[in-house]
Order: sequence, then C-alpha cells, then structure tokens
Amino acid sequence: ITNASPWDSLKFDLEGIKEVQRKFFGTLYNTYQFFALYANLDGFTFQEAYIPVDQRPELDQWILSSLHSLVDTVTRSLDDYEPTLAGRSIEYFLDEHLSNWYVRLSRRRFWKGDYENDKICAYQSLYECLEVISLLMAPIAPFFAEWLFTILNNVTKRQSIASVHHGNFPAPRKNAINAALEERMQLAQDISSLILSLRKKVNLPGGQVGIKVRQPLQKVIIPAMDDSFAEKIRMVEDIIKSETNIKEIELLDANNNFIKKKAKANFKTLGKKLGARMKWAAAHIQELGDAEINQILEGDFILNPDYQQKGEDPVIIAGEDIEVSTNEIPGFEVAVKGNLTVALDIVLTENLKNEGFAREFVNRIQTLRKERNFELTDKIVVNVVNDQVAIV
Repeated sequence: ITNASPWDSLKFDLEGIKEVQRKFFGTLYNTYQFFALYANLDGFTFQEAYIPVDQRPELDQWILSSLHSLVDTVTRSLDDYEPTLAGRSIEYFLDEHLSNWYVRLSRRRFWKGDYENDKICAYQSLYECLEVISLLMAPIAPFFAEWLFTILNNVTKRQSIASVHHGNFPAPRKNAINAALEERMQLAQDISSLILSLRKKVNLPGGQVGIKVRQPLQKVIIPAMDDSFAEKIRMVEDIIKSETNIKEIELLDANNNFIKKKAKANFKTLGKKLGARMKWAAAHIQELGDAEINQILEGDFILNPDYQQKGEDPVIIAGEDIEVSTNEIPGFEVAVKGNLTVALDIVLTENLKNEGFAREFVNRIQTLRKERNFELTDKIVVNVVNDQVAIV
C-alpha cells in the first residue's frame, strides 16, 4: 500500500517486503518494546487520571499535536481514496517524530527512578501514540494493528471493545494541535540534522573521518534571518544541544561578516526559463548578498526589480534556481539547507576530549551489560585494568 497506489500494476518484490518489515514494523515493535520494558518496571497501567495535554511538558504537547495532525492527514487521505498517502504519513510520523525524536529525547524520563508527574506524562503520551497508531493502521495492516491494540488494552482496559476493528476510527482533537509548536520542533529537527551530518563528514588530523555524537563539541553558530527566527531557535535551544551534544548555540544577524553566503546559477533549471538571458542572470546571481539569497530561498524573487522602467519582462527565480555555498572558516564546518545555515566548531580541546572519553567509557560498560544479559535493575561491579574493562 505504501509502495504504490493499489490500482497501479506492481510486481511482487520480496526485498520490498523485507524493507517495510524492517523500517516500519520493526521500528513500531521496538518502540512498543521500549515502552513495555519501563511500563512493566514502574507498574504503569494507565490507572492515573488523564493529565490534560496543556499541563504536560512541551515535548509531550508536541508529540500529541503531531499525532492529531497525523490523524487529520490520514483521515483526509482516506476520504480522498488515497491509502498510499495515508500509509506514508503514518510511516513518517513513526520514524521521524515518535521513534527518532520523541522516544530518544524522553529516554531519561523513563529511566529515572521516581514515579512522579513527569514520568506519568511520558507514559500516557507514548501509550496514546501507540494506541492511536494501531487504530490508524488497522485498515492497511489489520493483523499487526490487532496485536498491538490487544496487547496494550489487555493491561489498561482503556477501551471496552474486544478488537481494534470494533473501534471507531480516531478523530483529530483540534484543541491538541499546536501548529506553532510543531513548526518550532521541525526547526530543531532540521538544525540537529544539519549538525549531525557535519559530524559524520568532518575530516580530522590523522585521517579520521567523522566525530561521534558521544564526543562533546563546544558550539554551533547559526545566522538568524530576523528576531522571530532567533526567538524560535532560543525556544528549542536545549533540545538541539542535547540531541547533538553541543555546549552552546551562538546566534548571528543575517548580515554578519563571519558566515557569508554565495550563490551561483543552477543552469539546469534557469537555462530552460531564460534562454538568451541566462548569461546576464548568472552574473547578477553571483553578486547577490545574504539577504537577497535568503529571500530567494523563502520564495520567488525578481532579479531585475527595475524591469518596468526598462520595459522588460520580470526575471523571476526561486530556490531551485540557485546553488548556495558559504565561505570557508578555519576550525568550522558549514552546512546550508534552504534558508538555514549552521557553522559547527570542530576544534577539540583537552577538556572536550576527556569528556568524550568518559562517555565512551560509559558506552563500553552499557555494551558489556547487554552482552552479559544483565537486567536493567541489576547492580554491577566494574573492574578496570589498564585499558581493559570487566564487569561482574
């Protein structure tokens, strides 16, 4: 269903089935397993009173806003007889929002010992996401949806129905949808993605490629287009720093002298549009400043604003018509995505290296715990002899 519209001819593809099994069903199963592990340890059965969404931490408000935006999207897609779009929307939410963002950012909330309001909020939010996903996917994947719904509901008894297929299709709760919050979190995801991509590709002395996320870095510098953009970044600053292991975020004005954008014409797209005027347009694009480049990346831009005075046709270009790069900055790696630019400080001081070693040490111990099949609650003794680590 998610590979192509059901009315399109498509040969059976065993590898395609394996891919969906791994990317969607495997991810959903692992997300459930994470939830069940900690819920069983804490005895969570959803017996506490439902905590209003606006009284939960912002991360919970965001995932529930995204969830009900998803319900709205899936409902409209199915009403339009577009099951492929509906299925892909569910896949995207599970992978990009629930598994790779919400669960990862909330892990410490489930780990910490006290069974208090914050942890209950996390349990209720993740449970609701899993329950609603089972209802949304039921028309497309009836058996897995039935398993997920049943195994959840057998414990909580939240639903009086015996099967996921006896329930009503979810309706979006409009009062839970916060578009501004979703926009801010998307910005945090985009910035984090750029930083993590820079970590992977940076070339270090000695031929090493990439800096692990466990290695702390000092800062990232981000030019802000305006005060509103800067405020949005400040509101998600802690999330970005936590996700990318960066100590500080420094914001610059769009028209700064530290990071300068350069643009050149994309001949593939502009050549078709402009023909003989291509050479003139390419020369003008090279002279554009940061503010003008940002305007192009945000929407259509008129390259010859005095066209009426000269009796010419307007030359309109968009983000796809230019290729954007930045100046080289010693000690920094720079990446650009649309109107977003980040400069990552890749200089490793001795203190940063020591912090990275400490995190690597903890990771080694955690790996050994898994290999020895220790339970989460088991206390261990760690022995270190030279560079060898042993646990008992």
